[in-house]
Amino acid sequence: MRHFGHIRPTVRKDLFHQEPAEFTGASPSRVLAAALGATLYSPATRPTLAADIRKQAARGVVSMVLCLEDSISDADVAGAEENLVRHFAELDADPAELPLLFIRVRTPEQIPDLVRRLGGSVRRLSGFVLPKFDENRGIAFLEAVAEAEAACGLPRLYAMPVLETPGLLHLETRALALAGISRTVNSHRERVLALRLGVTDFCSAYGLRRTPDMTAYDVQIVAGVIADVVNVLSRADGTGFTVTGPVWEYFRSQQRLFKPQLRRSPFLEEGVEELRTALIEHDLDGLLREIELDRANGLLGKTCIHPAHVTPVHALSVVSHEEFCDAQDILRPERGGGGVMRSAYTNKMNEVKPHRAWAERTMLRAEVFGVAKEEVGFVDLLTAGLQV
Repeated sequence: MRHFGHIRPTVRKDLFHQEPAEFTGASPSRVLAAALGATLYSPATRPTLAADIRKQAARGVVSMVLCLEDSISDADVAGAEENLVRHFAELDADPAELPLLFIRVRTPEQIPDLVRRLGGSVRRLSGFVLPKFDENRGIAFLEAVAEAEAACGLPRLYAMPVLETPGLLHLETRALALAGISRTVNSHRERVLALRLGVTDFCSAYGLRRTPDMTAYDVQIVAGVIADVVNVLSRADGTGFTVTGPVWEYFRSQQRLFKPQLRRSPFLEEGVEELRTALIEHDLDGLLREIELDRANGLLGKTCIHPAHVTPVHALSVVSHEEFCDAQDILRPERGGGGVMRSAYTNKMNEVKPHRAWAERTMLRAEVFGVAKEEVGFVDLLTAGLQV
């Protein structure tokens, strides 16, 4: 699979200076963690689950979480598990390319049980999402994933812990909670693909809910937790993990709203201006600002609960031509000794040593999301991604 692989090759050629690279579930974990992109959540109770997964893959989704936890009621868990097993068997009989698939469980005991019940179709599973993760629960969860992996014979089942507990939110316990989480995930470093943030649970602890006009970073309690999680768990010194952005709760039927604009060429300026207005008027402006703030604060990828959010996340994840030129210049072998130089766009100074970690992360993002041509912007990438 690859990002923007659902659009025509001729269109990709017009958009990208460097096209997104292909990857598979067997690619290195650092590549997969960066490539998760917009991870689309779906309740495991959906009666058309297999068809839904195939449809989303055809629209550019590369990672999905099938949820047995908060998105379904307690009474529906047993039926949802049976539904998962049935639809995984259907997917396994289909040779079509699928997104990376993860199951969000409630308890550690579900993990080996589900793997056993999936049988041969477990090969379609990439791993598990582990809710309300802290040091105590985390050990049992990660050991269960390791046990399930050994039992089914797969080379790797990944884990994505969700950081959302009150102990992490409350100031008096946060440092201890972060230290415990760090010890736990580092003890299973090869298995932990990424860390996910449960911002809805953080807001719930204080009876808060952000409006469509506010990003997670406008809610200061939440912004403080995000900063501390990145500080402890996502350092650029080789010890850090990928941390993904929080869910955006608001949506409308953007696909339908944008159809008039998409009948035009995405490279006609008049059509671009109409689409930009539509984005602002239909609740996407807050999402776009939050995606930009996610990256500025060290997060990569995003939890999504609606398909309409996927393409904006991916379009804003593409590396601009200017970013690419800066990263290339900083990482040139002859710059190994440090120094400073004017950027290729002659609008900033690039310092080799301070900017090296940024450049390395940018080049990894360029590998999985591609590099836009110099004249190509976000709206061009968005409109191309929606024309399916």
